[in-house]
Amino acid sequence: MNTPLINIEALLVLDAIEYRGSYAAAAEQLNKVPSALSYIVQKLEEQLNVTLFVRQGRRAVLTPAGKHLLVEGRKVLHAINSLSEQTQTIANGWEPKIRIACDSIIDIKPIFNGVQSFLSEHKSIEIDVKEEVMNGTWEALIHDRVDLVIGAPSPVPNQKGIRAIKVGQLESVLVVGKAHELSNTLHSIQSIDLTKYRSVIVHDTSQHEIPWSINLIGGNQQFYVSSIMQKIAAIVAGIGIGYLPKSMVQQFIDTGELLVIELSDKPMSQELFMAWKVSNKGKGLQKLVTILSKLER
Repeated sequence: MNTPLINIEALLVLDAIEYRGSYAAAAEQLNKVPSALSYIVQKLEEQLNVTLFVRQGRRAVLTPAGKHLLVEGRKVLHAINSLSEQTQTIANGWEPKIRIACDSIIDIKPIFNGVQSFLSEHKSIEIDVKEEVMNGTWEALIHDRVDLVIGAPSPVPNQKGIRAIKVGQLESVLVVGKAHELSNTLHSIQSIDLTKYRSVIVHDTSQHEIPWSINLIGGNQQFYVSSIMQKIAAIVAGIGIGYLPKSMVQQFIDTGELLVIELSDKPMSQELFMAWKVSNKGKGLQKLVTILSKLER
């Protein structure tokens, strides 16, 4: 590999000269003599065969080529600083990145409030949040695609080295859009009659585990979507019927856009969990779990 023409010291010199406006001021900032800075810039200009600075009075002003070099160079300096911080973080037991899978049935707002509280203290740790559905949430944790799952439905997988704590209870209601044909016969409908109507189902993102089947309506007519928000929109539009978290659709019930189908056999409630692998000893994960477990939902 050829030796790069641009080095970190040269980028720091360019940054200081541009920021301070002169070689003398930049030399004072970098604790060097002005002639040393002049030599570094001159050598870099010769190697690149470009002019980086021109003098305007007492000020050193970047040329277009110099501006481009400094803009891109500052990205390199920032990356190096981040790399240094991450290296120190790892050495102290704090992981550089935490991957989180949130089930689509939970309210994400309080989760993000907790994450913001965490990041305000640990700015160098990167957070990666993805959405999963039903058993896909557990599968992401089991197969090490994420470090933490939030809102995963019961039951907790057995003998997987998983630590889980309950974070909520999912109460579902069976709803239909006001324009749907069922809206006029809500009080006389029986469970057996539901199989005649199209049901809206969110795809379980599980690829290897058995798909979740709680509160699913039997029948041959099914309409699949990828998220809870899509399911709500589909039911509001009259495409079909389905079970939805009551907390997420109460506003649509209040406005009359969705109507509740009352049945004698009530939908099963589900416990929701936050979970991680016990083998994960990262201080960042432990701190984040502590913060999130104290949130009011």
